[in-house]
Amino acid sequence: MEFRDGFLSEEHQERVKMATESMDPVAVSPLKVTSSPKASSKCNSSKFAAGKGNSVKHDKHSHSGRDGRPKKGGSGGKGTWGGLLDRDDGYDVDPNDPNYDSSEESSRKIFFEEYKKKAIVIVEEYFATDDVDFAVNEMRYLANPGNHFYFVKKLVSMAMDRHDKEKEMAAVLLSALYADVIEPPDVYKGFVTLVESADDLSVDIPDTIDVLALFIARAVVDDILPPAFLTKQIAVLPEGAKGIEVIKRAEKVYLSAHLHAEIIERKWGGSKNRSVEDVKVKINDFLIEYLTSGDMIEACRCIKELKLPFFHHEVVKLALSIAMEKRVAEGPILDLLKEAAEEGVINSSQMTKGFERLIDMIDDLSLDIIGARDLLQSLISKAASEGWLCASQLKPFSPRPKKAVEDDATKIFKAQITSSIKEYFLTGDILEMVSSLESENNSNSPELTAIFIKKLITLAMDRKNREKEMASVLLTSLSFPPEDVVNGFLLLIESAEDTALDIPVIVEDLAMFLARAVVDEVLAPQHLEEIGSQCVDPNTVGSKVHKMAQSLLQARLAGERILRCWGGGGSSRPGWALEDVKDKITKLLEEYDSGGDVREAFRCIKELSMAFFHHEVVKKALVMVMENKNERLWGLLSECFSVGLITTSQMTKGFGRVAESMDDLVLDVPDVEAQFDHYVERAKAKGWLDPSFSATPGCAENGVCS
Repeated sequence: MEFRDGFLSEEHQERVKMATESMDPVAVSPLKVTSSPKASSKCNSSKFAAGKGNSVKHDKHSHSGRDGRPKKGGSGGKGTWGGLLDRDDGYDVDPNDPNYDSSEESSRKIFFEEYKKKAIVIVEEYFATDDVDFAVNEMRYLANPGNHFYFVKKLVSMAMDRHDKEKEMAAVLLSALYADVIEPPDVYKGFVTLVESADDLSVDIPDTIDVLALFIARAVVDDILPPAFLTKQIAVLPEGAKGIEVIKRAEKVYLSAHLHAEIIERKWGGSKNRSVEDVKVKINDFLIEYLTSGDMIEACRCIKELKLPFFHHEVVKLALSIAMEKRVAEGPILDLLKEAAEEGVINSSQMTKGFERLIDMIDDLSLDIIGARDLLQSLISKAASEGWLCASQLKPFSPRPKKAVEDDATKIFKAQITSSIKEYFLTGDILEMVSSLESENNSNSPELTAIFIKKLITLAMDRKNREKEMASVLLTSLSFPPEDVVNGFLLLIESAEDTALDIPVIVEDLAMFLARAVVDEVLAPQHLEEIGSQCVDPNTVGSKVHKMAQSLLQARLAGERILRCWGGGGSSRPGWALEDVKDKITKLLEEYDSGGDVREAFRCIKELSMAFFHHEVVKKALVMVMENKNERLWGLLSECFSVGLITTSQMTKGFGRVAESMDDLVLDVPDVEAQFDHYVERAKAKGWLDPSFSATPGCAENGVCS
């Protein structure tokens, strides 16, 4: 038995195999070998030499200066025994799994350990140099992008233990890396691991809850973390985990604050780098300037001057958003993006990600832009047809939200109220209209109420001033909850684009109806602001309506002018206005209180011919009783209820109106709340009010607190 050309004989190979299986080095007996000239030349430097007839001295360890194991951890290089006896990888092999590949898992762990070391170095260098471009380039060439979630976690956790400057730098770098180097799912996963490790982080960083909450809020403001992250994480975290406190603080303290975006962006004072918000403002400014001047060369120069190629997807996103909001801007915006793509100002990767950013937020956009999904699909088709966008590389749209199917009851309601409103415009019979509406909406559904308001005003806007005045008077008479009226006006604003095709002056008419509702106390001023808050874009119909309504209400003698805006016509007498009715009610109550006759009071109330407005009689009478501490008018209310002149519904609405005005009444009558509680209980005992009615100030007319 001998070596031939550096290989073991078959007998030796068999004996080595047996030794390997038994893992008992003693079982391997000394091997006598005779070296060939080639073999002996290779062994000259060895401690063991083959003397003639001498057996080879075996040693378990190599005595040479180099590692005798195969290179690269391989198993099976020429003339080696590979990984048969090598167990130095530090990972256990599961003997129960014959298919277990220890080398593959070992490689993954080694690569991950190397990635972690490199990530820490990049973060340390970035904090030292404050060079965003350098950090982005380093991350771009860092292997194993699947581990980028760890970089997110490490960047934030290292910044948390430093000054505000580093915290701001970390937030800026995350925005720079987002969607270009680190994919959105990895950013999401990175913040998940941060929240899950909040308990451990708090051991070394006492203010972990506040700082991590602010990082999460900043990520939401910077559009790199979806708001849904908060609700999803709080649902999966274990009870008692500090991560729950982090989420709650981010939501309630930071993201719920007034002007929260500006506060959060400036919380750490910024660094010498521009904040994400600053960059967005600059992008928006030069896009608007481009639409005004049409100078495409200047616009491309501005894009280059940003010196943020990794953030060009934001240019694409904002440009497309403007094109969707302003239809006239679509052509110029597409021309600019095409030029930027063809000239290499914006690369294909950034262009694709800009479109995908809008695809991700299409459901939110649909709330502000009518037909947003169809508009974006149209923009994608045009860009693809011109060859500067590869539509096949875009992620698919999320399933279209299921549109609520209008049930048969709603269709019937719409048909009935349309007929009733038209009849009301012909006859002017408010009592009949009120009765008809109560029978058609017997469940007092808020949705149907909003639909009624929309239909009433829409039909009135397409008619003359007489019908507009009648619509306002009817809206006042019905005393709907303010929330339902707000929803009705929002429905009108949403459909304004289509309505404008038939009614060109819709902005002026809607603004006047809205201002009239405030003057008639159908809506409070804060409800007007609520409607305005739903209309962010100043170029939308809603914003224009809100702005004009505010102007009307701020004008000199606004109340009187708005009440007379359509010249009256809401009743049989021209010029009959709500203020006139209120004045008559006040006079008849004062006359009765000073010693008048009950029958005369009945006659005056009936002569108003406004049974739907009798809640005003209840309101004024009750206020006068509490102010004067004279129950004579309480007796009048009792007489009116006993003969059916004032119904339970009108009693409830009257008491509800008093509850709503409690904050003002307390200025003149300090004990008004105690008095009101007293009279509410008496009214319930007499059957005027339902037992469920609440006397709490600020409750709605139906007695349910908002």
